[in-house]
Amino acid sequence: MQRDIIKEQESADAVCRELNDNFAAVYEKFKIHFYQEAFTIMQEREASLSTVEVFCVELIHALHSPTVNEFANFINISAPNAAYKVNSLLKKGYIKKVQSADDKREYHLVVTEKYYKYYNLSTSYLSRVVRRIYQRFSGEQLKFISEVLQVMNEELMPEAPSPNINGSEA
Repeated sequence: MQRDIIKEQESADAVCRELNDNFAAVYEKFKIHFYQEAFTIMQEREASLSTVEVFCVELIHALHSPTVNEFANFINISAPNAAYKVNSLLKKGYIKKVQSADDKREYHLVVTEKYYKYYNLSTSYLSRVVRRIYQRFSGEQLKFISEVLQVMNEELMPEAPSPNINGSEA
């Protein structure tokens, strides 16, 4: 009996390590592809944005139209430093400020069409991978994969805001 419990625990530990390794490998591939695309675009576009600016505009998009203070707090920088980064992105046309409907004193940062044309690096690759998943797995398996991802997004990753999955502005 004790031996069976130990074997079950060892098996569970092995599955956990395998899951960890596989998830880390997928995450690394997405990161590597993102960086590869970022550097390619920067070379093609004569680096109209610095690497830090690319990350900032991607984050502004992912945060669903944050205020400057929300953006600063999220990346743990001072408000003046965030304002400097935001002003640079405003001047270059990758974001705009939109007045809040609720509080007219507040402005939200929103990415522009220029961002979507040149710097939305992760969505085309993500779409390609999802098409491959759709081709590879059955409908039942796809439903399970989708449920796992939904639970990860809604419950298991509370430190990060939920992504803007429909592509529209929040």
